[in-house]
Amino acid sequence: MPAYTFPARFEYLDEIRDLVAEIARGGGFSEKTIYSLQLAADEAASNIIEHAYEGVSDAALYVTCDMQVDQIIITMRDTGRSFNPTSVKEPNLKADLTERQIGGLGVYLMRKLMDSVHYESSKSGNLLTMTKRRE
Repeated sequence: MPAYTFPARFEYLDEIRDLVAEIARGGGFSEKTIYSLQLAADEAASNIIEHAYEGVSDAALYVTCDMQVDQIIITMRDTGRSFNPTSVKEPNLKADLTERQIGGLGVYLMRKLMDSVHYESSKSGNLLTMTKRRE
């Protein structure tokens, strides 16, 4: 599985989304599902750039995207600040926009769009693994 290194900057999100789409199309995913995969990858990468690497200008984001039988596995590895995904409360989508808490929507979207989302942190960095089965 080839690994890709991207500068951890928002202007590289298009390249990450394109990578996900290319692998997913090759794996036979529908365009609707490909859009969902791209959205989940975009949210994950955005969170890493914004939170894990906040204030760091020369950071790298390591991405793999691989088909295994009937599922796609997207991994993102970084060496930024760690994160506890269980601390993110599910957003109240029924609340008035002015009353909603800021943050947490990206994690919510990743969990809803993917079949599994797994995060682990160690001294060497953080690893996010997202999987989606082909329908």
